Amino acid sequence: MIVLYRILFPFLLLLALPYYGARMLKRGGYGKDLRHRFGRIDPLPPRKPGVKRIWVQAVSVGEIRAIQPVIDGLNERADIEIVLTTTTSTGYALAREHYRDSCLANGIFPIDWLPFSARTWDRIQPDLAVLMEGDLWPEHLHQARKRNVPAILVNGRMSDRSFRRYQKVGGLAQWLFAQIDQVYAGSTQDADRFRELGVPTDRLETTGNIKFDVQVKPILDAAERRALRTELGFPENALVLLGSSTWPGEEVMLAQTLLDARKDNPNIHLLIIPRHAERRKEIRRDLEQFPFRFAFRTEEKADGALDIYVGDTTGELAMLSQAADVAFIGKSLPPHTEGQTPIEAAALGLPIVYGPGMGNFRRVCQSLQAEAAAIRATDAADARHQLLTLLRDPAQRQTMTTCAQRWHTNNRGAANRVVDALVGKLGK
Repeated sequence: MIVLYRILFPFLLLLALPYYGARMLKRGGYGKDLRHRFGRIDPLPPRKPGVKRIWVQAVSVGEIRAIQPVIDGLNERADIEIVLTTTTSTGYALAREHYRDSCLANGIFPIDWLPFSARTWDRIQPDLAVLMEGDLWPEHLHQARKRNVPAILVNGRMSDRSFRRYQKVGGLAQWLFAQIDQVYAGSTQDADRFRELGVPTDRLETTGNIKFDVQVKPILDAAERRALRTELGFPENALVLLGSSTWPGEEVMLAQTLLDARKDNPNIHLLIIPRHAERRKEIRRDLEQFPFRFAFRTEEKADGALDIYVGDTTGELAMLSQAADVAFIGKSLPPHTEGQTPIEAAALGLPIVYGPGMGNFRRVCQSLQAEAAAIRATDAADARHQLLTLLRDPAQRQTMTTCAQRWHTNNRGAANRVVDALVGKLGK
């Protein structure tokens, strides 16, 4: 199977190059350390006697953030060192900023073809290979098996789309999952799906979602929150609606919600944090349809009162979200079906609304709704209605805040279980 993959991969890469090349140009930042993608990572310090080395691959910003409590837990063991790689330019920028002291090295994951993958493996020489969620690459896993290095999938997640795809290629899926030594699933539903796809029960364990253990940093006190609102051009006593990790079409829905909400309360403001900052031109065109004064974080400083502020930066979602009172979670309205994580918003105690398309977080959303900490809207019109209702009802907002914080606290602990398991795999 691996021989066929190696033969086909260059042709598949050429077919995909126009699409991914356009995305890379649009997003920018991919020129930084491009050589890493060809296996030319920077030389690592010599191996220390008795010290185990773990190679952690976290594909993008969300996974880079999510792996933090695991890396922190592993670093409490003085005889472990970590090499962290990521795939996207935004993930790499965040890794360099947040993990330069806690990891032996940060790099970019190589193109998954024999020459590049093998060269990176020769440079890193890990004792354990850890992958996040669903980031499975055949050559990478084959190199682990060839070198007798355990490959571990952490926070294993199987989305609806991925599950359907793997079902269509049953033999390939079975071969791929056979290369994994252990799957630590994020939920029982994920575990059931991995089992159905051929992962043996003795190599499968449900540890829970480590994203619950990510600590929001920095937590702003009352004075800092007031200062942040002033920085964003919002009055101290404003009621702020947040669009968290929004995707195309959702900014228009939120601006329309603001327009409707202002009929009752002129002191409501909107904070938009798009999932992809490079969409700023598109978002600007959408917002220009409305009679609002707005500013973008990367393009202009808030000068006086604003109706809408767009946080088009990377790595500031948790900090900026603390200026908000109500949150809408993006990538959840049609045609989007996968959703962005609501966990950070819940940890901050924000009342949450999202659309029907939260396929990547189905169990998380079901438990949020069961605890009355979030509301699932059926479409864009219903999302506007639910947000307007929350903006008009301070008692409901307070109730949902309490429920969200309790829900988050009760679901923590997965990271410690994963750390214990990984250390066990190293024979500690």
